[in-house]
Amino acid sequence: MPQKRPGKAWAEMMRGNARFVAGEPNHPRQDIGRRESLAHVQHPDVVLFGCSDSRLAAEIIFDKGLGDLFVVRNAGQVVSDSAIGSLEYAVGILNVPLVVVLGHDGCGAVAAAIDSQKPDAAPLPPAIDGLVQQIVPSVKEAAAAASVKPGEADPFEAGRLHIRRTITELLERSEMISDAVANNTLGIVGANYKLAEGRVVADAMVGISELPEG
Repeated sequence: MPQKRPGKAWAEMMRGNARFVAGEPNHPRQDIGRRESLAHVQHPDVVLFGCSDSRLAAEIIFDKGLGDLFVVRNAGQVVSDSAIGSLEYAVGILNVPLVVVLGHDGCGAVAAAIDSQKPDAAPLPPAIDGLVQQIVPSVKEAAAAASVKPGEADPFEAGRLHIRRTITELLERSEMISDAVANNTLGIVGANYKLAEGRVVADAMVGISELPEG
């Protein structure tokens, strides 16, 4: 199956999200025939690395079907060895042309990272703290830009910066992903999901020079 260009894959994601926002989803490729056709093969167009939040059901908010998305999720979409391995499988084995790093407003992990910087912050369980601390640099950057204390950082700005840092870290830690971007076979989009609106807004793009019309 020919590989789609990153820009085309992203444009299709946005059309699906527009249908979801409008309350007019197609619910494509979810029938018995589709299920049976995927029993022994998969050709997803996008690998989505997103937050585990229950409100970010990827196939629903992008109006996708079975086999369309390869989904990797953890709380706060923080880079880990398992996340990188999963993304590399999608890029290197499944030849997926697009990585979407998806954060959202009202993220509990970002809020926990901000709260952890307050003077009276209660200690977190070790595993949760290890995750939260990976978001703290973005919290401190957002606070510095606004000339406030880290514990007073704006959650939206901290979350936006965390998405961008996540993309940078993926490129730094994965030679496979960075090489694919350099070879123009992979694009990366960092985006925010608006919980109330259902709308996905792109914030950063790497390896996508222009989007197709329509």
